[in-house]
Amino acid sequence: MFAKAFRVKSNTAIKGSDRRKLRADVTAAFPTLGADQVSELVPGKEELNVVKLYAHKGDAVTVYVSGGNPILFELEKNLYPTVYTLWSYPDLLPIFTTWPLVLEKLVGGADLMLPGLVVPPSGLPQVEKGDLCAIALVGNRAPVAIGVAVMSTAEMLTSGLKGRGFSVRHTYQDHLWKSGDKSSPPVLDSPDLSEEKDSVQVDPPLQDDMRGLQLKGEEENGEFPQLSREKSLSETSEDTGVKTLNQDSTGNRTIQEQMDELLEQCFLHALKSQVKKADLPLLTSTFLGSHMFSCWYGSPEGQQLDIKKSSYKKLSKFLQHMQQEHIIQVKELSKGVESIVAVDWKHPRITSFVIPEPSLTSQTIQEGSREQPYHPPDIKSLYCVPANMTLLFQESGHKKGSFLESSEVRAIIINYAKKNDLVDADNKNLVKLDPILCDCILEKNEQHTVLKLPWEHLLTRCLEKLQPAYQVTFPGQEPIVKKGKICPIDITLAQRASNKKVTMVRNLEAYGLDPCLVATILQQRCQASTTVTPAPGAKDSLQVQIQGNQVHHLGRLLLDEYQLPRKYIQGLEKAPKPGKKK
Repeated sequence: MFAKAFRVKSNTAIKGSDRRKLRADVTAAFPTLGADQVSELVPGKEELNVVKLYAHKGDAVTVYVSGGNPILFELEKNLYPTVYTLWSYPDLLPIFTTWPLVLEKLVGGADLMLPGLVVPPSGLPQVEKGDLCAIALVGNRAPVAIGVAVMSTAEMLTSGLKGRGFSVRHTYQDHLWKSGDKSSPPVLDSPDLSEEKDSVQVDPPLQDDMRGLQLKGEEENGEFPQLSREKSLSETSEDTGVKTLNQDSTGNRTIQEQMDELLEQCFLHALKSQVKKADLPLLTSTFLGSHMFSCWYGSPEGQQLDIKKSSYKKLSKFLQHMQQEHIIQVKELSKGVESIVAVDWKHPRITSFVIPEPSLTSQTIQEGSREQPYHPPDIKSLYCVPANMTLLFQESGHKKGSFLESSEVRAIIINYAKKNDLVDADNKNLVKLDPILCDCILEKNEQHTVLKLPWEHLLTRCLEKLQPAYQVTFPGQEPIVKKGKICPIDITLAQRASNKKVTMVRNLEAYGLDPCLVATILQQRCQASTTVTPAPGAKDSLQVQIQGNQVHHLGRLLLDEYQLPRKYIQGLEKAPKPGKKK
């Protein structure tokens, strides 16, 4: 279901009544969970977001996000846990086991076929048709997929373990998993793991079936996985299992430790390369949003800065720690507002810090599962020939609907005047108007009064009478030509309840920008909630809404990073005016 990128419709904080309803739904759907576990899964006070999205096949899905990770999703009034939840509660669902080399096919959107099942010594779990099941890999009990049983256990055994066994809903490494912290499955050994490894035998016919395995999602596309015949299944499972599941689980740091390091890196990077003595005193919020967030690009794999995932949880606690190391001095210059008032630029941690080179990943814009560098489009103003001006342009080989640049229009008009001997003999700056020019550029009340026009007036009138059009060319793509004027990116401010402001931006799609991605970036940089909704009065267009006046951050993103021309952005003047420094 999430094998391809999905489109987010909205992302909002859950209401108190909806939170209580979700708890009741979880209790009803998963009766094995105790009351304490339900309260832990659906916390009472911690932030919990409801994300409504459309899967690539058009299915409407509601996803519940806690701590930055999707924990549950709802499809057609059925509630499903994500792999992140199953790693915390591995016994929540009956677990079926398959070989590690099958995982790649499941991630690609295939269903699990019965020949791919591994039967443990204790036998298959007892399930009925339509039951929700977890799928794990040999050697690790941590689930890597969630599916619905297509038949009961008895029917599976009766069929000789042939045919489709499970309709897969969600997997480790799919796009729903990628919307979280992208952590790897923990290593959970089953009590009888060694016995299972020794006891599981694959008979030659079943082994042949596995080597020529055809998964349902690939049969539809005419693709068939080719499994290596050089290794036995047991050898392959050992090699692949270790590689897939243990790559981040042993010997590596936790997400929190990585975020602490990234936080310090961005802090030192900002002080060494961006903040100057003249900038002090500097609001701590400005230091974070305008300086630190623009310095995360040197992190491994382009990991984005998120203070909530660090051990500090809050910027103020982190800055207090840096103050204790005598790197900076922070003071509360006004009630509740802290500022950095001094920096020791000779501190060894600053002087020894080496500014990292931008990583390839951090210089790309992620769009679905594809990452590509963003380059602003080349936008060119054009003119379209209307029906009432066809006679003027037909001599040059153009007809109604032809698109021309302004330089081409000027050349055609000049050639037309010279070819028809319309240049005034006494004054070369004037052009005599013949019937065709009169019909094309003069108003009705001017038909018998205006006989000549200066060159500049003639050319200006011609351009005004032509229909406006524009051409947009994205790198590596064919030009897109449309009539009318291109709509600029529109930034507006709106007042909400309790005198709160929100920033809204629309028309991003016309410039090749993904509104959902822009919302994610702004959420990180502004440390404010964002929502993506359909733009009012516009078909197939989305609008990004950010809490607070975030025009300054939008301007930096669009102008400095995306290199869009200022003339195609309206509303930048609405940025808050900088206050006087005390």
